[in-house]
Amino acid sequence: MNKKKLVEAPLNYWEESSYMMAITANEKEDLLKDILNCVEKIKGVEIKKHHFDEEKAIMFFILGYDGLEFEVGAYAGGVSVPEYYLNNPLFSNQEKEDILSAKKALTIFMKFNDNAKKSYHLQLKLATAMVPNLLCILDESAERILSRKWVLLAANSKVLPSSKDLFSVQAVMGEDKKVWLHTHGLCRCGITELEILESDEKNRQNHYNLINTYAMYLIDKVEKEDPRLNGVYIGNLVNGTPIVITCVSWTEGILEYKNLDLGGIKDREQGHNSKTSVIFLYKTEKDEQKKKLSKVSIYDKLWGENPIFFLSNEETNRMRNLAIERFDYVKTSFEDKNNKIIIKIGLPLKEEGQFEHIWFELLEIDGNKFKARLTQEPYYLENIHTGYEEWYTQNDITDWIIYTPDFTVNPDSVFLLEK
Repeated sequence: MNKKKLVEAPLNYWEESSYMMAITANEKEDLLKDILNCVEKIKGVEIKKHHFDEEKAIMFFILGYDGLEFEVGAYAGGVSVPEYYLNNPLFSNQEKEDILSAKKALTIFMKFNDNAKKSYHLQLKLATAMVPNLLCILDESAERILSRKWVLLAANSKVLPSSKDLFSVQAVMGEDKKVWLHTHGLCRCGITELEILESDEKNRQNHYNLINTYAMYLIDKVEKEDPRLNGVYIGNLVNGTPIVITCVSWTEGILEYKNLDLGGIKDREQGHNSKTSVIFLYKTEKDEQKKKLSKVSIYDKLWGENPIFFLSNEETNRMRNLAIERFDYVKTSFEDKNNKIIIKIGLPLKEEGQFEHIWFELLEIDGNKFKARLTQEPYYLENIHTGYEEWYTQNDITDWIIYTPDFTVNPDSVFLLEK
């Protein structure tokens, strides 16, 4: 490939701002008629200014929420959901049928501030309030569809959504079985989209975990800065080798690949040509100092069955808070003896403030207390072993999983239990 000068294109409108289409089940509904009253009823939200642009038929707001100001717009229009958006087992056949036949939606757009998760949470609250007959949300910026049940639970939760909810990772397969992984939704968060070139069927799950962990890290990072060429330690291979990741603009990244077909210049004529970056690795500290890039594929024989990817403290705390908030689902599910439930408990170590998080099987519940049996050998605790039983409280929980005869549920996917 000739090293010609490539240039990033300007951001598209759905990258500059977050665009969501709240699809209604009522085709006759006037979605703008009672919109002010709907927003006024949202707890914690203040309408500071509003203006209706009659020519464009757009309602504009300046909203106060949690000490911050947000600029929001909304307009009604038609919608036609592509069928491939619903290739997802989380939707029932009836839900798919209803969504595909829907004709009307309210588009809500807003600029995210530095706290992207809080911005996203507010947008979900606005969608559920503005469209009472909500069928689903088509998140245009992330190119994904959100079920009504999930949206309602997330919007009404005191816990912010996970950073992984703010973006999607898509996989495109070429004729040579190569896979191009790329994100949608990160630009609205003020950071670059990410991609991995020349993945393949065998390694794409580990590559997916890599890109997913890196994206979550960038969203959760308090100080937002350009991640390009800066190394981040995000995990370990099974042999203990540290995984240090970085990225460069696609305009430079694709030049590191010879005879690149999938994800090359031709694939970027109509899209994937603005603020998006190709992921690389630093093999050593010396490589990082010299900015010597290595392709992700260098570790393809070293991933093993279970490489370790790190979660941010913010995400770990969020998971714990959500597991506690939604513990009633565990109580209800435990009444059905066909279900098996395991609970992750944070057991204190000798070092103050340090815990080992380990899985127990739920045996008995008494109010906010429960009895559980240890399912695995601890790494750091020498005085307890597999089979150890003890009583704990909800505040000891850091995560849980419900195994039903038909599917598996965690605190993020409890909407599957909703009737």
